[in-house]
This record gives sequence, C-alpha cells and structure tokens, in this order.
Amino acid sequence: MSGRNAAVLGGVVAATLVTGALHFLDAEPVVTFFVAAAALAGLAWVISIATESVGARYGPAVTGALQSTLGNLPELFIVLFALSAGELVVAQTSIVGSFLANALLVLGLAIVAGARASSDGVMRFRKRFPNDIATLLLLAVFIIVILGLSNTVGDRASEHQVTISAIGAVCLLAVYGTWLWSYLRSDEPAEPAHGAEARPGLPFRAAIISLAAAGVAAAFVSDWFVNALDPAVDALGISKAFTGLVIVAIAGNAVENVVGISLAAKGQSDLAISVVKNSVAQIAVFVFPALVLLSLAFETRLTFVLGPVYIGAIALTAFAIWQITGDGEAVAFEGWALVALYVIVAVLAWFE
Repeated sequence: MSGRNAAVLGGVVAATLVTGALHFLDAEPVVTFFVAAAALAGLAWVISIATESVGARYGPAVTGALQSTLGNLPELFIVLFALSAGELVVAQTSIVGSFLANALLVLGLAIVAGARASSDGVMRFRKRFPNDIATLLLLAVFIIVILGLSNTVGDRASEHQVTISAIGAVCLLAVYGTWLWSYLRSDEPAEPAHGAEARPGLPFRAAIISLAAAGVAAAFVSDWFVNALDPAVDALGISKAFTGLVIVAIAGNAVENVVGISLAAKGQSDLAISVVKNSVAQIAVFVFPALVLLSLAFETRLTFVLGPVYIGAIALTAFAIWQITGDGEAVAFEGWALVALYVIVAVLAWFE
C-alpha cells in the first residue's frame, strides 16, 4: 500500500473511532452527524480500493458488479436503520437520492472525465451494458409509476400498496438475477488503465480482510449516523428531503463517486461505466426491492409509492441516461447536462 493510501486509511479508522466515541458520549448531534458522514465516505473509499484489488484479475462485468454491490452496503445499512427508527421520509429519499446521484451526478462527471481522457474527446464503451440497464430501469420505473398513479387516484388497489410492492419486489429481483447471471458469464478481460495507477492497491488477502472489516464498520457507523440524523437536521434547519436526497445519498455512495470518475479519467471506459451503471441498476432493481421485502419485518413499511416529483425525476432520469449512453459513446457536454439535472433536483429538495 502506498504511503498516501496508508495515511487515508488511518484517517478513516480515526473517523470511525471518533464517531463511535461521539455516539456513546451523547455528543452534539450536529458534530456526530458530520463526522459519521465523513466516516461513511471513508469506509466507502476503503471498500472501493479493496474491491478493485480483488477484482483486478477479472473483467469489467465481475469487477463492476462486485464494486457496486459492496459500495452500496453503507446505503443499505442507512436505510435499514432509518426504517427501524421510523424515518420513512429519510429512507425513501435516500434511495431516490442514491439513484439520482449515481445516474446523474456521478455518471455525468465520469463521462466528462472519460471524454477528456480520450484523444478525440469522445468516451466510448460497449453498447450492450447501457441498453441492458435501460431495460432494467424501465421495469423499475413501470412499477413506481403504476403504484404512484394508483395512490394518486385512490383506487381499490391503492389499499394494498404493501402487498403489491412486495410482489413487484420479487419480480424485480428475479429479473435482475436472471440478467446478472448472463451478464457475468459474458465478461471479457478489462482494458488496461493508463500508467502505474492501474496496479491494485492491496494484496489479495489484505483486500479480503479490508472488505470484511469495512463492511462491519459501515453497519455500526450507519446506525450512529441515523441516530444523530433527526436532531442534527432540526438544529441545522435542513429538510429531511434534502438530507436524504443529497447528503445521505452522496455519503452512502462515495465509492461510485470516486471510483467511477477515477477509472474514466484513467481511460478505462468500460469498467467506469460498469461500476457506475451497475450501481444505478442495483439501487433500482436490487437494493430498493430488497429493502421493500426487508421492511416487512419492521413496523414502518417501505413501498414503491413515491411523491409525484420523485416519480417524475426517476422516469426522466432513466430516459436521459438511455438517450445519452445507449449508442455506446458520450461527449463532455452530455456529462455536464446530467450534472445540471442533478443540481436542479437538489435545489428543489432544498426547498421541500
């Protein structure tokens, strides 16, 4: 491990320990909130480095899926603890926020970085994966829109939102599993990165240990983060919608924020797109439906019923990323367009 990585790792460990101390000492919630957010972002970084090291011997499909799955662990824990605490608004907006942050902000910045790394200013990648993701997203959008319309008009089906959401979740998970199996089997060796940065940051065994330790730590920090969330939001005067849509989403998805953009800047376009869009797909057709089913164990139930504004944002985002990435290439202004869309949604959430 390089001296820089060792220093950052030390900072992550320190932030995690400080968060635990602040939690058990009943410190100022605002301080605990921000330290926990920093610790979550740091743990996500550790997971990203370890996963890239483990996946160095595989192609973009396996590596991207592994990195996105483990990168979504902090977000999964945050939502679970939010539901157990009865924070349904935070749970819903953090899921929507994770989807939008990865699909708009991170993908947009990755496209900008990838286009700049290309000699002709065009980021190129294989077409199949973006089009597969578009199909998965349309399936998720269909369930969200149909249930949203049912809830808006108040028909008889709206009285059974939990049941319909649970069945829809099973369908989404089944389709995602079927697609993932075929996608991983079609994997090809990853393209080489530019320069020495392509080398894995950790030996294989150290990477496995780091993944396990960071996953356990993420569970604890997520619990402390959610405990400090409510009083911190009240003290700062920030809406829960903005907290979930922006702050929690970015902190919980720091892996994709860092890894996808850095890989694109290294010229690894297929791997960068795989990491970012795997995360987008997982949130929509794995994390969200899995949390819907897991929430059945809590008093507060999570469903696919969202507010009209978020339904519109998700549907238009799915269309935008299909239009931009469906042809297997993208230029910088298209990336900036995605980033602009995210800024608009974030500003709207600020005034919620």
